[in-house]
Amino acid sequence: MVNKSLKDICFIIQARLNSTRVPRKMIKPFSDTTLMGLGIQKVLDSKIIPKDNFYCSVYERELVELCEKYDVNVFHRSEKSANEEHTVSGMYEWSDKLPYKYVVLINACTPLLKTETIDKFVEAYINTESEGLFGVIGKKQYYWNKNGDLITKWPEGTTIMNTKVVETTYEAAHCLYASRMDTIKDEIWMGDTPFTKGNPELFEMEELEVFDIDYPWEFDVVYVLALTLNPTMQVWAKYNLSLRSHSQSPSFTMPE
Repeated sequence: MVNKSLKDICFIIQARLNSTRVPRKMIKPFSDTTLMGLGIQKVLDSKIIPKDNFYCSVYERELVELCEKYDVNVFHRSEKSANEEHTVSGMYEWSDKLPYKYVVLINACTPLLKTETIDKFVEAYINTESEGLFGVIGKKQYYWNKNGDLITKWPEGTTIMNTKVVETTYEAAHCLYASRMDTIKDEIWMGDTPFTKGNPELFEMEELEVFDIDYPWEFDVVYVLALTLNPTMQVWAKYNLSLRSHSQSPSFTMPE
């Protein structure tokens, strides 16, 4: 049985400015704040996360200064970590430098993520016996591989595609992650590599909450989504629409 105490868990937002798809997106003016600012404030608004256990892992001076403005702990990641692709241990340099047994990693590129969801994720991690926990989105859909082979289990007794009865599959949310710290040096992230059943455990999330900004036009999309969900949200009130065309499709990776 895995016994976890809140005092043994650190909470980390990791960010950099040299995103290849949207350079400097973490500090791009966004209403009265920034993606980074929104992410930090959500953690600070948590009812259960101890502020002393919260760190921002950043390299560039502008990000360091933003974190200091919010009076949060800063882990000074290396230039190499912020500018190159890495193994898990290389990207998450804090794993053998911070005095905690476990880590919850929060993606600040998901502006619709709710503080309440972060708290539920933390509670789920404390209470699970699994060493890892991973945010996912439930999908009732049919999928094929590149060879045209159906990889979705066809529902028994049906002859047409019916998403009401198809078995739910789960897509990586790339939003919330939890892992032991001491296994990262061995390239083991969230419990196992490659993942095995139950390790990490899956934490189902609402799809809108995990909307991940990877391209300029997605700032506009998230503004519309936010106003649709809550027309009185003041944080979006001063954001100016400037729709842009973009030919690329989004892709997702672990927080950089």
